[in-house]
Amino acid sequence: MFTLEVGMMVAFILALGFSLWKLYAFMPSKPLQDDDTTPESTQELMRLMYSAIKAKKLNKDHIEAHMKMDSTFDEKHFWRFNANRLNKLLDQHFLENPEHKSIEDIHKALQKEK
Repeated sequence: MFTLEVGMMVAFILALGFSLWKLYAFMPSKPLQDDDTTPESTQELMRLMYSAIKAKKLNKDHIEAHMKMDSTFDEKHFWRFNANRLNKLLDQHFLENPEHKSIEDIHKALQKEK
């Protein structure tokens, strides 16, 4: 009976170790090259968004199209960019600047900065 219990304990520990090793193998250990959620990538997208708003693109669809047509827009890096990501950028701006309530407010603020 004792050897059976020890054998089962050893088998359990080996199975647990193997499972943890497999989980570790699937976890990303280095950042992906096309990760567009880094602070640098977010700042680049914010800069593109501000340039689109400055160009009097006050509709979300027009802003997105203008950003994608910009010569500095890296399609390989920002291949996941879509309307949802633009909404997240706008929400981030509105959280950082509570005095802005709409895209028109952002446009007015950008015109004052000139």
